[in-house]
Amino acid sequence: MPPLSHFGLALLLTWVLAPAVARAEDATVAPPAPALAAASAPVPGVPGPEVAASAPEEAASAPTEAAPAPAAALPRLTVQAPGELRSLLEGNLDLARALKLPEAGSLSDAEWSRLIAAAPAQAEDLARTAGYFNAQARIAQLEGGGGQPLQVTLTLEPGPSVRVGRVTLQIQGELYDLAEEGQAEAKALRQRLEQQWALPPGARFNEDAWGNAKTAVIAALRSAGYGAASWAGTAAEVDPQTNQVRIFVVADSGPLYRAGEVQVSGLQRHDPERIRRLSGLPPGAPLTEAKLQDYQERLRKTGLFDQVTVSMDPDPDKAAHATVLVQVKESQLQTATTALGISTSTGPRASLEHVHRQLFGYPLTATNKFVWGKSEQSWNGELSTYLNEHLQRDLVGGQVDRQFTDDDMVISQRLRVGRSTEHPVVERLDYLELDTSKECTRDGGLYINCDTLKAISADTDRTWRKVDSVLLPTTGYTLSAQFGSGLADGSATRRGVFGRAYGRLTMYWPVGGWYTQGRLELGKVITPDGVQVPDSLRFRAGGDNSVRGYAYRTLAPSTPDGGITGGRMLFTSSVEVAHPISDSLPSVWGALFIDAGRAADKISELKPALGYGLGLRWRSPVGPLAVDWAWGQEDHRGRIHLNVGIAF
Repeated sequence: MPPLSHFGLALLLTWVLAPAVARAEDATVAPPAPALAAASAPVPGVPGPEVAASAPEEAASAPTEAAPAPAAALPRLTVQAPGELRSLLEGNLDLARALKLPEAGSLSDAEWSRLIAAAPAQAEDLARTAGYFNAQARIAQLEGGGGQPLQVTLTLEPGPSVRVGRVTLQIQGELYDLAEEGQAEAKALRQRLEQQWALPPGARFNEDAWGNAKTAVIAALRSAGYGAASWAGTAAEVDPQTNQVRIFVVADSGPLYRAGEVQVSGLQRHDPERIRRLSGLPPGAPLTEAKLQDYQERLRKTGLFDQVTVSMDPDPDKAAHATVLVQVKESQLQTATTALGISTSTGPRASLEHVHRQLFGYPLTATNKFVWGKSEQSWNGELSTYLNEHLQRDLVGGQVDRQFTDDDMVISQRLRVGRSTEHPVVERLDYLELDTSKECTRDGGLYINCDTLKAISADTDRTWRKVDSVLLPTTGYTLSAQFGSGLADGSATRRGVFGRAYGRLTMYWPVGGWYTQGRLELGKVITPDGVQVPDSLRFRAGGDNSVRGYAYRTLAPSTPDGGITGGRMLFTSSVEVAHPISDSLPSVWGALFIDAGRAADKISELKPALGYGLGLRWRSPVGPLAVDWAWGQEDHRGRIHLNVGIAF
């Protein structure tokens, strides 16, 4: 094969080949297709285009038709090459593309002859973009007889692929200056760029890998605050005799962008200075991608905006004091959300939630939610300050809840005062809480033997969340933990101190096309003999989100008169696997599960009840909707569990 002088342009991967050494600087994916000359008159009876391909090492190839044709005037092309190259040639050879054109029948014989003659050289050029610099292509033509089309076979022998021999990566610009001055962050970034270069010695070299490696370096520089980073020069020298390439690249970091003023637009009611304080960007701080995203997330967590965008002025001449640009769209001052749902645990239910985002003109958010269901009615309210620069908000909240089962009724009230902290990794809530509850045993239509319990406690809650989707997670985990201690008293129990701990871990992970979910829940209340805490601080198991196959909150200790009460300790666990039921319905999944758990007062009584079965999931845009059939091994019966809710 005669040596190729060059193709492409500098910085678009230019290859310069000599008999011994070839120099390249950015090759293009495929040579541009030449203009296809149309015949002066259409050819009568021309069939549709036909293209087929096969690999030498595979089974004998049979030409595949790109379009059916009744006659035989057009050539039929068969490509013989290894799989990856065969696809490359079929998609980029001018001859192959011409055969797929709707107007292929109007091309002249002279144009077909030109395309056929040019195919071998084009195939070798394309092979070079894939890293094969000693590829040889040949073409064979077999005249069809009796009106059959011309049979054209293109065979490509790729030879060995080119490997990276030597790499020289240099950095210039402000990053180089800072690193030479000994700045730790700059030195670490430069070292990371060198170590993470995607084409180290020995790696296979091709156009895609070459382009991706360069893109990754520039992306890393811009992410680190060098927003104007670019390539000062890139080159790849290929030696076809040794099948090695030497890489030489120079990246210009440009200036490091540093925080200047914060410019906010889109505000109507809220104070722009409050928005600026949430930035966490003191003057002169590097404007890294992570810090800009963190600022954007802080603004989103305020709950005051429907849309938030944080960027910076890209002008490199102003990089030393770059303007941080914040564009927001405020949420409505007041919103109301209604929802309807049904659950086998609590029956049909309706809810109304109202949010006021600037109560009486002050930086306060008021939230009230009412739920009315067959087995549960509740009110939850909270008044909180706006998120401050420390990602904290102060709050006061209350709750009234009434729950019914076949055996008892519990009325609970709760008053809470505390402070929440919303860091990206962990959400924290520290608070003082007053709880009261009234527990009554059901006897027919009457509620008897009512006990009143009270408790005051200091508590702390933590939540860690790392999932691919908060609404519909398939990978990651959530972990919540609660700890508290205080003083409890009751109408039928003595006063005393108590401690409480609770934790719930849920994990999501895909396994071989199946989506797996596991859950572990543990709880413990510690009290002296004769001291009892309100029901809201104790534990019960059973129901949709606990142990399926059993009625809601029934896996708990029994009272002397046959009722159900909360236990001092809790254990539940669950494993579920799910899979889409068909490719045409990817959002509808079938599931298999097994649950186990119970609440009890003594460790000897904590014998898990088993529930297992199958279910159907619809991963709707508003969240997962589920229906399950579960067999409760302890009750020796099956039970349907339905959980559906729609917000308006």
